[in-house]
Amino acid sequence: MGIYCMDESEKRLKQEDCNEDTLGAGILTLTNKRIAFDKTRGRIADFTKKIGDTVLDVQLGDITKVWKEGLLIKKVCFTAKTAEGEKTFKFGVFNTGSWQKDIQNAIDSLNS
Repeated sequence: MGIYCMDESEKRLKQEDCNEDTLGAGILTLTNKRIAFDKTRGRIADFTKKIGDTVLDVQLGDITKVWKEGLLIKKVCFTAKTAEGEKTFKFGVFNTGSWQKDIQNAIDSLNS
């Protein structure tokens, strides 16, 4: 998807720099249709960050469960149907409760 490849009816709802347990560092984007995660590459020396490949692009209708977990290191998590079967993703975002609510609201809006 990349954050620049949305169609006209798609609206960005939320976006955050974060880490995913297996995918690494990147930018998590929630739209009214999907969740995407774009890898980032950064250099400490000059504080630049470049957006790389989209490594996750999941339609909201393919998400089967959303929750948050963790006491010290909090994560928003979701399980989705992918070409390889069901997979779980865990993102270390700033406000896990807000992300969980916004993902669930986007799914509910899509289904209504």
